[in-house]
Amino acid sequence: MAETITQITQPPEFIEAAGKTYLTDLQKAIGGYKAADLSQTLGPQFVAGLSPLQQQAISQAGGLGAYQPYLQTAAGLTGPTAYQAYMSPYQQDVISTTLQEFDVQAQRGLPGLRAQQVAQGAFGQGRGQVQEAVYQSESDRNRAALQAQLLQQGFGQAQQLAQQDYLRNVQLAQAAPALASSQIAGLTTLGGIQQAQTQAGLSAQQQLAQQQMMQPLTAAQQYGAGIASLISGYPASQMTQQQPSASPLQTAIGAGATLAGLYRVFGNQ
Repeated sequence: MAETITQITQPPEFIEAAGKTYLTDLQKAIGGYKAADLSQTLGPQFVAGLSPLQQQAISQAGGLGAYQPYLQTAAGLTGPTAYQAYMSPYQQDVISTTLQEFDVQAQRGLPGLRAQQVAQGAFGQGRGQVQEAVYQSESDRNRAALQAQLLQQGFGQAQQLAQQDYLRNVQLAQAAPALASSQIAGLTTLGGIQQAQTQAGLSAQQQLAQQQMMQPLTAAQQYGAGIASLISGYPASQMTQQQPSASPLQTAIGAGATLAGLYRVFGNQ
């Protein structure tokens, strides 16, 4: 009669014990991961806000409209009376002094004229009076021309100053947005560098927090990978074979395999 023999090879006991411990640790790690507060590793606290320079750039964005005061000033310099603000406050004094000197010089010419009249026998007569009237009329015309010339010079200078100020304000109005844009661009660039540096620090903190949260699970997985490699080195196996029933001789050999056993077998026969 044939007999069935099954052989099972199991890994060493220390590997089985380690496997049981691993399962306990893995359950704890998974439970801890499920219950973890994700707000500690995710959220706006890990997003860098605007840097001080970026905030300054935003606050100066209103400076792009800084050209308006210059344009308003320039517009006020285009009217017919714009020159008046640039008239010299001493112009009237200069004109008065100049005309007074002119009058003095004009009076100095009368004695010479009258001396000629005396020499000609016309002094005090109608011809002499006409000469003095003509002299005075020419003097008055010259005085008026001198006064007009002085006024024109003052007006021209005031108008030129007004024109220069107008052009200056127009140039400032044109340059103001460019200057503001350039300053804002510089602040934005430097502020971006600051923000990037801050974001790098926050990202590093976030990675650390995530690693700390995952550390128990990661360690358990690494531990399990080590146990798996040990189990694969000691694989459990099962072998089944059938063989005929043992003969008395085989039984004796299997039981004792001694001379005494063999004697008993052959002695009984």
